[in-house]
Amino acid sequence: MTEENEARRRVAAAQAELLRALVSDGTAPEGFDADRLALQSRSLLAKRTRVMAAVRPDLAEALGDRFRPLFHSYAKENPRPTGVGYRADSESFTEWLYERGDLQRPRRRRKWFSFKRN
Repeated sequence: MTEENEARRRVAAAQAELLRALVSDGTAPEGFDADRLALQSRSLLAKRTRVMAAVRPDLAEALGDRFRPLFHSYAKENPRPTGVGYRADSESFTEWLYERGDLQRPRRRRKWFSFKRN
């Protein structure tokens, strides 16, 4: 069992290294073509960017030409975890923009109450 556990640990480490290379600018693991991994990484980033623009067109419009480079920076720093949907990812991106000052938080609306006169 010890050899099997060690083999599983090595496979898991190699998978994590490959994933880092694909989604967060990690280096290509030994035995992988760095150019092909870079191409695949760009393709995955482009897909995630298109989906983000579709999920939050208001952000894409508000940021204009800054949307793509800002989202790419966010995506490199924040790979989308397994099981996290695109809507949750968009909320994280929005919060990231607020924290960095790249987007202003919307002003809170006042609630107007009407009082009945007797």
